[in-house]
Amino acid sequence: MTDQFLELLGRITPAGHSLSAAAQAHLDDLTKPRGSLGRLEEIAKKYVLATGALNPVPGKKKICCFAADHGVAAEGVSAYPAEVTPQMVYNMLGGGAAINVLTRHAGIELDVVDMGVNHDFPDMPGLVRRKVMHGSANMAAGPAMSEDEALRAVLAGADLAFAAHQDGFGLLGTGEMGIANTTPATALYSVFLDLPVEAITGRGTGIDDARLEHKKDVIRRSLDINSSRCSNPFGVLSSLGGCEIAAITGFILGAASCRVPVVADGFISSAGAVAALKLCPAVGDYLFFSHLSNEQGHRVVMEKLGARPILDLDLRLGEGTGAALAMQIIEAAVKVYNEMATFSSAGVSEKSDG
Repeated sequence: MTDQFLELLGRITPAGHSLSAAAQAHLDDLTKPRGSLGRLEEIAKKYVLATGALNPVPGKKKICCFAADHGVAAEGVSAYPAEVTPQMVYNMLGGGAAINVLTRHAGIELDVVDMGVNHDFPDMPGLVRRKVMHGSANMAAGPAMSEDEALRAVLAGADLAFAAHQDGFGLLGTGEMGIANTTPATALYSVFLDLPVEAITGRGTGIDDARLEHKKDVIRRSLDINSSRCSNPFGVLSSLGGCEIAAITGFILGAASCRVPVVADGFISSAGAVAALKLCPAVGDYLFFSHLSNEQGHRVVMEKLGARPILDLDLRLGEGTGAALAMQIIEAAVKVYNEMATFSSAGVSEKSDG
């Protein structure tokens, strides 16, 4: 590992609980029965502890949607051809994708980041160039990336989080675009969390039964051929991941190092989050899982992690769509925490003990 990467990991510390009692006392003093706002209270408290501010203000919100192609698409694991990746990036840059609608609705700034698309884009508003390679290699035939390539992607993601922090963004989110990327995500889950391929491999873009079985075989082959390289978390990420997943890992690490809460989207983004957790468990104090994906396996993964995603809407699109929705819930939770009157200030009688 480079000094830059080790320095990044060294900057991430657990959020700590020094404000826990004060934050809970404030929540309990709000003009409502204790605990009656359910998970909104839990979310607000986690945000307080993550930021280290007793009265935090999320302020500006940003999602980075990381895009990359995958060599494993050549194995026929997706219902769509690889050409769809750059086509969808153009759609996002033109404002026509679901993530564009949801970020506009929520007042979230969107950056579309070319990490490894097998296409050279012209300069366009909203496009961030961080290309590491023109698509990863076929992980079913060898490592998807070298460790150097994966490291470059991780550090690029971290740099984007640093820049967002410097620009005053108080809540960050992840998204992704990349045909066939449920295949590397599934492989990462299998190794990182010791989960059987059969239990977590889903239909992705909507493949039929025959292709689903083929996809499982491709993942098993990938795990077998890369097994010697998977002795540590970074080896797993580089061998079985992709440029956008590695960038999401770095983005989450970078956000945590700045004490900026970060929201992971769905099945693919969660794989980057798991990689970040394996590299530095303390990132969990800064990480929200936005939603429970309808992609088979995500529930298994969340249960394995002991995580409770904020939403469950049967989403399986990616792009950051779940993150855009969940960020509004987080913002609402913090506003309730900050703006509700308290019993002590409003002169409202509390519950009687009698």
